[in-house]
Amino acid sequence: MRVRVLFCGRLKELTGCQEDWAELGSGARVEDVFTGYAIRFPALREFRATLAASVNEQFAAWDQELRGGDEVAFLPPVSGGSPPPAAAQTAVDVVELVRAPIRAAEVLAAVKSPRDGAVAAFDGIVRGYSGGRRTLFLEYEAYEPLALAQMRGIAAEVHHRFDVDGVALVHRLGRLHVGESSVLIAVSSPHRGAAFDGARLAIEALKHSVPIWKKEYFDDGEVWVAGQMPGPLPAELAGWAGGAAAAAGSTRDTKPFDPSGESIK
Repeated sequence: MRVRVLFCGRLKELTGCQEDWAELGSGARVEDVFTGYAIRFPALREFRATLAASVNEQFAAWDQELRGGDEVAFLPPVSGGSPPPAAAQTAVDVVELVRAPIRAAEVLAAVKSPRDGAVAAFDGIVRGYSGGRRTLFLEYEAYEPLALAQMRGIAAEVHHRFDVDGVALVHRLGRLHVGESSVLIAVSSPHRGAAFDGARLAIEALKHSVPIWKKEYFDDGEVWVAGQMPGPLPAELAGWAGGAAAAAGSTRDTKPFDPSGESIK
């Protein structure tokens, strides 16, 4: 049987390809795929303990059995439309990967509703120095289908736990220069406590569980930033409820909204 294999982040440099097709015998498992490539590319072996794997855009165990046509992705540790009218009566959720600059004002307007008394926002920007070295620019990439699925799950978790109206998670991909926004989190609520708690949960969960990678470029070289092993939301975050009262049984669909005009669906 044949399976499609994806290599994310620094792994594509070690293998010389971003995707490949592997021929496997019946009963082959995720571990068998990795072992085959590790024989061809021995440098992969040193990353085995810190890698996560997914099958068909869902995190998977290494002993999961595969079927013909499956898509297997190996994930190294992660780093960390039209706008609605201004007078919108309901907030919308904004969950996007974009390649153009994040238009923060439109995102903030989208998450607001008339019942809200607060919007808490986190704007992550590219800093000029890292580890004492001057940053020239960064490049972000993602395993996009799984990243968007994880981001939608985080938004749903924020709605479930807190009395909030709109939740935004927007991450930029591609090349970013010093001072540009790489990620924007925004949460609206009638009260500031829930907005603060929801925004904190959203950014921490994104950094822990969304497969996005960052490469830093300096005057004297470049480096992939090591971070968390990607995976489902950690128990300490999934069970965290902050200081605000959790919303009981909230169900909310993520509504489409494109903050840049160049979103990745």
